[in-house]
Parts: sequence; C-alpha cells; structure tokens
Amino acid sequence: MKPLSLESINATSFYNVELSEREGFYQFFTDYGVHYAIGFVKSDLLSNDEVYELMIANLNNQSSKRDSHVREAIIAIIDDFFEQNNDTLLYICETGDNKQAGRSRLFEYWFSMYSKKALFTMLSTTIVDSDGVSNFATIITRNDNPNYVDIISEFTETVQLLSNKPD
Repeated sequence: MKPLSLESINATSFYNVELSEREGFYQFFTDYGVHYAIGFVKSDLLSNDEVYELMIANLNNQSSKRDSHVREAIIAIIDDFFEQNNDTLLYICETGDNKQAGRSRLFEYWFSMYSKKALFTMLSTTIVDSDGVSNFATIITRNDNPNYVDIISEFTETVQLLSNKPD
C-alpha cells in the first residue's frame, strides 16, 4: 500500500488528520474530545494481495455525538487511499459491544453520500456466526481495479461459505 497524502486529506477534512504511531494508521481528534484512529491492515480473508481491512476505532471510548465532520474526515482518508492505491477495502464491524448493525448502517450511509461513489462497487452483507452473532462486512473496490471480477467473486463465495452452517 502506498502512503496517503496528509496534505490531500486535510484539504477536505474539517479535522486535522495526522499520522498515528502505528504503521498504516491515521488519527484525528474531534471537537467533542473523541480520538479516532483510521487504519489499513493487510487482509487475509481474501487471497488477493491487494485487499486491506479498514479499521475505524474510537480510541478513548468517548461518546461520539452526531458529528458530520467525522464522516468528512473518514471519507477524506478513504478517498486518498483510493487515489494512491487501486486496492480493495474490506470493512468488518467490531462486534464486542453489540453495536455492529448501527456501525454498518452508518458506514453505508456515509459512503452513499460520497461524491465519487459511482466509481466504486460496494457490497455489504450480514453473516450470522455459530453463536448467533450477526457480523457485518462491506467490500469496496474501484470499478477499474484489474482484479475486480476475481475480488468480487471471491468475496461472494467467501460470504456464501461462511453463511452455510454445517449440518
């Protein structure tokens, strides 16, 4: 993954985005004191080498008000990711607090407002695991990705495989 341009990100982000200490991660603080980290970690869920899991973390667990500037910052980071890389993003919502459905809806809403969304394919799914926990996953890839067909096919097959419960 090529590094992102903080200059480009901060040109459209209300909040000042800076590098995090962790490689592949960026951070910002909101006016409400929330410390966000946004990162990209190589995914092993799909076999393609150019798939990264998008991580969005509220590091200090502060209550996050309805702050449209958070969306602006996250979209600015994602936008620059795709400007610098023709890779694929996989967003899997964290399940530890049972708020994964809300996170998934919010992320889909944010992306639906993205001015360049027509350049991308975004597929979202829900997979219920053996414990009955709903897991939400979204894949986003540029329509001009040379591995587009393989990535979408593998994502679809993986979702079907994980959705089929053994007898």
